[in-house]
Amino acid sequence: MFERNYKPPLSASAVSMAAQPEEFIRDVATELCGDSGGRTTFDYKDQHAKRQRNVRDTRERVGLLTMPPKIKNKKAVKTVVDGLSPEEMSRDQLEEHIVRLREDLDREREERSYFQLERDKIQASWEISKRKLEEEKAELRNRQREREEAEARHQVEITVYKQKLKHVLSEHHNALFGLKADGVASAGLVKNQHMQSEIGLRSDLHVLQADSREKKLHNDNFIKELQLKHQVELMELENNYEKRFTELQVTYHKQRQLMADTEAKKRQDEVSQINCRMKKRIDNLTEEHDAVLEHKVDHYSKLQKKLQQDQAKLKDELGQARKLQLKKDRELSAAQRENQVLKTSLQEAQQKLLELQKQLQEHKEAKSKMVASKARVKVLDQELRDLSLQHQLLQCGFEKVERERDELLEKQTEAIQEVRRRSGLKHLLLERKLAALTAAAEKQEAQLFAALATSDVEPSARARAADELQEMLKSKQATIDALQGDLARDSKEYDELLQTCKEKLHNLGVPLYDFPFRPSEQTLGGRDSLGGRDSLGPASKERTRPGGAGVHSPPGST
Repeated sequence: MFERNYKPPLSASAVSMAAQPEEFIRDVATELCGDSGGRTTFDYKDQHAKRQRNVRDTRERVGLLTMPPKIKNKKAVKTVVDGLSPEEMSRDQLEEHIVRLREDLDREREERSYFQLERDKIQASWEISKRKLEEEKAELRNRQREREEAEARHQVEITVYKQKLKHVLSEHHNALFGLKADGVASAGLVKNQHMQSEIGLRSDLHVLQADSREKKLHNDNFIKELQLKHQVELMELENNYEKRFTELQVTYHKQRQLMADTEAKKRQDEVSQINCRMKKRIDNLTEEHDAVLEHKVDHYSKLQKKLQQDQAKLKDELGQARKLQLKKDRELSAAQRENQVLKTSLQEAQQKLLELQKQLQEHKEAKSKMVASKARVKVLDQELRDLSLQHQLLQCGFEKVERERDELLEKQTEAIQEVRRRSGLKHLLLERKLAALTAAAEKQEAQLFAALATSDVEPSARARAADELQEMLKSKQATIDALQGDLARDSKEYDELLQTCKEKLHNLGVPLYDFPFRPSEQTLGGRDSLGGRDSLGPASKERTRPGGAGVHSPPGST
């Protein structure tokens, strides 16, 4: 749904083609200019369906849209509308037919201007899409060239590192042979030294074992003596504690008995004092309660007398109020009956007045219409002929514009399908090249690790060579990641361009159910096919772990 402020143009060419009279052209121009300031809402599908319905209804009503050509020496054929000629139509029928024709004329003019604007917008959007497509093609060519250059540099670096690895392995083999000879010579000397040191250590061990046995016997005797002393001291302490416990128990019983006697005497004295105070307080409260009760009885008797007097007064007032209410009810019923009679008479008078006014107005209108109808019949006949001719011309122009619109849509669809096919092929080629590079890198990496594992070299030299190889692989992996990032960025730009194109088509009212483009995920088979980080496999990830922890060493290298 679009909302636009526009003024339907009234071109001079259309006026000349229609060959309308000057008075009719002036009237139509004033009506269009007067109604052009409003805000019009368009929907392509609704307008198309409404236009088809209006054309079908007009054909059914009019029956004949075009005037037949004039034939010489023959009378002109009269236009037939709803089975009647213009001379046979009544004034109301002619006015309705003219209003319908004017509405069709205005609608056709508005649709013509709207389709011209839509054609210009579609053409502009198609040119912008074409220009962006050329830019994307140039960018893809640059990326392809950069990738080929990176592959060439990668091959050169691989050959250089192979030569370096051969030199390192030869040097390592020579150094290992010299170290083996030195080890065989020094092994005999080390063995003799170990034999002598072992004999001395065994003699020292026997001496230490004899000393430890003597110390153990001495310690056992000392422990037995200490245990006997401790038992004697414990018996003495137990006897002393039992004597002190009995003495403390006797003194405690005596003190407890004295304290219980004193506390019982104090409690009896306090209870007697409290009983005296409570008796005095009860006597005072009974006296106070008797005085208050006498006062309340007097007050209650006074209130009861006053209440009886008030009840008598209220009964008298209630009787007077009931009599007054009966009187007012009788007056109210009489007034209501009188009011109802007046309302009915007023309604009858108003109805009669309205009927008389309506009859007078109808008489005046009929008289004025009869006077003006004769003068307007001729004018309406001429306007009817002009409108028929104008409608025919507008119908031809609209069909031409519609054909142009269909051709533009077909061309745009073909161009979009061609662009999609080319971009899909290019992305497929890039994906295959990337897979080939990844497989080659895995193969070379496996060969290098196999060479390191099978070669009889020193562990330090092997670790150093493995570190250099890891650095080289990391640099190559960084290059591959950069290329994959470029591919992902290009795919993102393609998706953004596709989204903007869809939004523009949606705003223009073009349906998207047969839109030929698809997102990059569907075109390339998903984002996983674009990312090469997981294509090396778990074994390659383990080998490329930082610190060289994943390098597999051959058995016996330590």
